[in-house]
Amino acid sequence: MTEPHFNNGTNSEAKGFGILIVRYADWIVGVGVLAMLLTLLTPVAPFVLDIMLAFNITISLMLLLVTMNVKSSAELTTFPTILLFVTLFRLGLNVASTRLILSEGKAGSVIEAFGSYVVGSNRTVGIIVFLILVIIQFVVITKGAGRISEVSARFVLDAMPGKQMAIDADLNAGLIDSAEAKRRRALVSGEAEFYGAMDGASKFVRGDAIAGLIITALNLVGGIAIGAMSGKSIAAAADTYTNLTIGDGLVSQIPALFVSTAAAVLVTKAKSNHSLGSNLLAQVSSRPKATLIASGMVFCLGLLPGMPAIPFFVLASILAVLWTGTRGVENAESMLGDGETTFSPGMDRSPHSDEAAESAEADNEVEGLLNVDRLSLEIGIRLISLVQDKSGTGILDHIGQLRRRIAMKDGVLLPQVRIKDNVRLEPNAYRILLGGQEIARGTVEPNHVMALDGGLATGKLKGKETVDPTFGLPAWWIHESMQDEAEMNGFTVIDPTSVLVTHFSEIIQASLGELVTRDDVMDLVENLKRSSPAIVEELLPTRMTFGELHQVLRNLLREAVPIRNMAVILESLSDNVARSRDPEILSELVRQRLGRALCEKHADRDGTVHAVTLDPVLEARLAASVGNRTDSDAAPVNPAWLQRLMENVAETVAGATSGGKDVVLLVRSNVRRFLHELVQASMPKVAVLSYNEVVPAKSVETQGIVRMDD
Repeated sequence: MTEPHFNNGTNSEAKGFGILIVRYADWIVGVGVLAMLLTLLTPVAPFVLDIMLAFNITISLMLLLVTMNVKSSAELTTFPTILLFVTLFRLGLNVASTRLILSEGKAGSVIEAFGSYVVGSNRTVGIIVFLILVIIQFVVITKGAGRISEVSARFVLDAMPGKQMAIDADLNAGLIDSAEAKRRRALVSGEAEFYGAMDGASKFVRGDAIAGLIITALNLVGGIAIGAMSGKSIAAAADTYTNLTIGDGLVSQIPALFVSTAAAVLVTKAKSNHSLGSNLLAQVSSRPKATLIASGMVFCLGLLPGMPAIPFFVLASILAVLWTGTRGVENAESMLGDGETTFSPGMDRSPHSDEAAESAEADNEVEGLLNVDRLSLEIGIRLISLVQDKSGTGILDHIGQLRRRIAMKDGVLLPQVRIKDNVRLEPNAYRILLGGQEIARGTVEPNHVMALDGGLATGKLKGKETVDPTFGLPAWWIHESMQDEAEMNGFTVIDPTSVLVTHFSEIIQASLGELVTRDDVMDLVENLKRSSPAIVEELLPTRMTFGELHQVLRNLLREAVPIRNMAVILESLSDNVARSRDPEILSELVRQRLGRALCEKHADRDGTVHAVTLDPVLEARLAASVGNRTDSDAAPVNPAWLQRLMENVAETVAGATSGGKDVVLLVRSNVRRFLHELVQASMPKVAVLSYNEVVPAKSVETQGIVRMDD
């Protein structure tokens, strides 16, 4: 959206002036630095010196106010360089004022005014005040800011590898894109560079304080000596040069104190959405109990004998009023709100504009109701603590790892998972929604662990009986203190977050075919087009539409076939699309091309695929019933026969998997899809492969043959 442009008016003039400054910023900075260097060598007239001293005070005060209003140090990364320039400018002014004081016995109106106002009739008081200012700056502010900068730089540099790894993990998990990752890396790098530069720049401030003290001593001693040599008495020379020296020192040290304070404020400021003043007042005044106790104690101090009662009573009354105004406040966030409210120039804040804003907000809310989350997780109120626990891990962290694992294994980038609480659910319940529709639900017990009996448990547990929502195994919810006892008795113990996330993972794995949309398919194709443009241009969109490709990919994902190797998938489709445009047939042909990946998925460590096969007579009977041609020798099939067939398949598979092997059902290619539909209804974990999908490099061991006695 473009910004409105005004031909006339103050806004356009200010904008034009700002653009002009930015355009010639390099010239302005270069001329300014050159002018600073000239003050070290060239004599300066008293009137010009007055202007430069006033400019120095203004710049220092402005820097202090700017650092108090920034929300984080990253907004003012040029501060170390500014600190160097300001220090150099102040040293140039010291040299120029020293030249005027020693050569002419005067240094302009600003220095004389400061000296007369502070020194007055007592030079000793003026010298002591000046020394106190130097001590405050050098010993307290400058040294503390330098130490904070050094420690901050060390911690930021130590944490930098971890932050970079976290950014890479979010990028690999699909939580952020490459542009956001690049921006975050730049912020991390800029933060480290800033604190490292501040650590070095604080040495300039410390050196400036020492130089200011030495210059003041030289002005005082040299001025008295020059005055005595020119014929003045020592008392008259001391009177003249003491006022000028102290005035020069104060004019130099007060801006230096501002700049040192600004540096200390910047390095001690934490990141926030609000300015320092807002955070300070909100965090201090958001403790009503402390305010009330302080009011009572201050009031009691005013009652002590000899104490002036009025100041203490006034302060106690102010604290009491503050307590009354903040009595219902729970924390600083409730006082600060979400952030600062900004208004555009000329915004009408009349009641009509408020009504219009409320109406627009209501319209946006109604429009938001039309949006349907592709994937969401609703939790009860007692499960909110599981989203992000005290250790920094939780449901969010596990879902991020799940997105990364699915992307690497199946080649699918999960959409963002929206987690929200639902007061209509039971406090310990959760449900998984796909496209706004519930596809699974379960319950977990916070502060408890689930003990699963995998068949090796020897004892009994006292807990709440339940069923594992993922695998349907009998389980018990027991208190965390009983975890060691359960493990000693042979139970498998799982924390509630892992129970929920495992259930979520299994449901999502089974629903990948429904999750992938046309937009996801286009993104996959565009990603492939960058590395293999010829494959994409040959097939899409002239010979095959994105809709047809979408159907093929959904068929593959429904049967847990990875689509990560999109190049091979598109090559297979390009080779076979002329034979048939039926997505089911094309899916079978793609599966045969991906046979190596399918065998790798179901093979054991030795590369052997363990299979259960059908009796050839059964296969022939099935092929005749599902094929286009009829076989006179094959008996017809009916639902009862198919049910008995599935019972025999389940019995044979159960016997083959008793040793913990991953067993597949291996059949002819022309009956594979039909058998897969039958097997999925009763044995969703059993994969059905065809002989054409088994590559020669893999050995196949038959663990059983399914037969039927007709």
